Amino acid sequence: MAKDEINAFLGSGTAYEGKLNFQGSVRVDGSFTGEIQSEGTLVVGKDAKVQGKVWVGQLILSGHFQGEILATKKVVLHKTANLLGSLNTPVLVIEEGAVMEGQVSMGTSEAGKSKSKTELKAVGTATKPTDQEPVKEPNDSAGKA
Repeated sequence: MAKDEINAFLGSGTAYEGKLNFQGSVRVDGSFTGEIQSEGTLVVGKDAKVQGKVWVGQLILSGHFQGEILATKKVVLHKTANLLGSLNTPVLVIEEGAVMEGQVSMGTSEAGKSKSKTELKAVGTATKPTDQEPVKEPNDSAGKA
């Protein structure tokens, strides 16, 4: 079985409520409410809605998530992701366009089970900090009375 092969799939239009424990990778494209626990990878598709508590090795989020996330390896928020809640992970990758509202904790021994340095990756464009004084334009005395 390939490393990134999906072991189970909750399809679009499917709703599930309860607890899910798995090994390997699982993809959710439907609606899930409850608890998910695994050392593997959880993939949440762009039309999926997940609500509850998630403890996984890696989370790849393209859809909607509301609740608590603890990822021991990495979380990736794609541009269509919408996260409302708390997130604890040693590595966070956020694409431009992703929406995130809540609390983020990075680099704690609880998430990464190590005290290694935190890695933060940003994809997209950014503006320069505005903590400097703005550049003053030359006075344009023409046209002033």
